Amino acid sequence: MSRSATRTVEVAPPVERAFLVALESPAVERWPVERRLSELGGLAVAAGAEVVGSTSQRRTRPDPAWYLGKGRAADLADEKAMTGFSVLVVDDELSPAQQRNLEKLLDGKVLDRSALILDIFARHARTREGRLQVELAQLEYHLPRLTRLWTHLSRTGGGIGTRGPGESQLETDRRRIREKIHRLRGEIGAVKRQRATAARRRDRSEIPIVALVGYTNAGKSTLLNTLADADAFVADMPFATLDPTSRRISLDSGRQVVLTDTVGFINKLPHDLIDAFRATLEEVLRADLLLEVVDASDRDFIAQQATVGAVLAELGAGDKPRILVFNKLDRLNGAVERAGPQPSDEDVAYVSALTGEGLAALLERIATALRGPLVDVDAVVPYPRAELVARARQAGEVTERFTDDGVRIAGRLPATLAGEVRAAAIARPRTRRNTPVSG
Repeated sequence: MSRSATRTVEVAPPVERAFLVALESPAVERWPVERRLSELGGLAVAAGAEVVGSTSQRRTRPDPAWYLGKGRAADLADEKAMTGFSVLVVDDELSPAQQRNLEKLLDGKVLDRSALILDIFARHARTREGRLQVELAQLEYHLPRLTRLWTHLSRTGGGIGTRGPGESQLETDRRRIREKIHRLRGEIGAVKRQRATAARRRDRSEIPIVALVGYTNAGKSTLLNTLADADAFVADMPFATLDPTSRRISLDSGRQVVLTDTVGFINKLPHDLIDAFRATLEEVLRADLLLEVVDASDRDFIAQQATVGAVLAELGAGDKPRILVFNKLDRLNGAVERAGPQPSDEDVAYVSALTGEGLAALLERIATALRGPLVDVDAVVPYPRAELVARARQAGEVTERFTDDGVRIAGRLPATLAGEVRAAAIARPRTRRNTPVSG
């Protein structure tokens, strides 16, 4: 009798059914509630859920116990019976009490916007640095919510006969989380020091850094790939890029530039995430020029620009030189939709990273913006200092001519490098005056 072969079949976990909730408040008129629910639904889908419904309520502020009004919160139980949702997703950050009350009411999972974004970040983090930063943000988010996570061990009644192992277990886990947060901050600090070392090497080479910033899903990674012929991960979803990607490109003048793609911003980006990713976002602070990439096809791009501006200001990069890059022209249908600042504005560019439209003009604007801090230089560098010539070729806009004594460099260079070139230059002999000889 033959023994039948055993087959292992992997069963995919069931897709969670998400129901979305938001408040409509006069304080956030810039973001209509329908748009916020649509964006929240996109985040839920990016996290692997299926959106089965949504609701909103007009309130000046969230209810301290239920987020929604108590009556409207009670209606969520009926929505659950009708739609069968397995997770409630709330557009704002919930307090531990609000989250606990809603979970008890619905006997199910409740996630706020911050927890949802953290989950997406955890899915997309690919490098060790990215995972460290996500884990730190998750731990700092969950630390004040441990009461909810450990309800199976704690005694909530208080008083005689209620104290027990649950209380000590809760304190033990809080201590362990604090210890882990301390360790993660140390590891991220080491990454930060490595970045600083690499930055010092870049500073010495005088190659300028151009950072791509903007709202999530604006097309920054596609723009990097097109300009640098790179292969950075691209997907039509929020936060497809978490880990910074840098590539070197050459401008028409021969000057080289480092392009750095950064994590996208989003409305109500949790502060814990900004703090956790500060080491990565310091690439924005080191940049000589920012390319703020805007999805020109998004009807709410002005509100998105305001969000990007607020995050840049929080990072201390609000005053950085910036070129506004309206992307995705291929999605616009006509001249009316393309109305906006005139293309002659050196601080504005109109492009399609997908088709390549407008990229030549963008590169010209980058070259013009980076030319400002350069200084004039005209010097003969002796041949033994050939490394200066190579650095000048990469970092500036110069012409070279070989002479008997060395390479004559003429053009414009960063001030520090220009000083090195002048210091190494061959001194030109002075013309001696003829003086009369007395007899």
